[in-house]
Amino acid sequence: MSIGEEQFLARAIDLAIRNVHDGGGPFGAVIVTGDGRPFDGINRVTANNDPTAHAEVMAIRNACSSLGTFDLSGCVLYTSCEPCPLCLSAALWARVDGIVYAADRHDAARAGFDDARFHDFFTQPVEERSMQVRQLVLPDSSGANPFRAWAELANRIEY
Repeated sequence: MSIGEEQFLARAIDLAIRNVHDGGGPFGAVIVTGDGRPFDGINRVTANNDPTAHAEVMAIRNACSSLGTFDLSGCVLYTSCEPCPLCLSAALWARVDGIVYAADRHDAARAGFDDARFHDFFTQPVEERSMQVRQLVLPDSSGANPFRAWAELANRIEY
């Protein structure tokens, strides 16, 4: 770990601690661009009544908004805790190059933030999952219409 990495990870941890005292959850994150620009995120799930307002997601949103892009290639995500599946998925969609975290999922579970069921969801057989996800095919096959409209759009932005 380089000096810069230690500083960015310490920043994420500090954000998490300060957020606890500001009515948020104990999670902080920082997206850092290749040239060292940081974009912070803090967990505001209960403060905002938004189950997607995880620190990593908020850092990604802040970085993308500020940089004017949805592609964070070349960036690294520093986070106070190992990302849950939501945050890992968000980082993958954002094309983040890597993730560095401090506490792991077991540390989080001991503090009451056990996301094992979310990690396990994808490894369970479909019929045994806690939430059923199923396809309903409409008789007119209109479910594919949004993709046809996308394919026909000449000025679409690929992602």
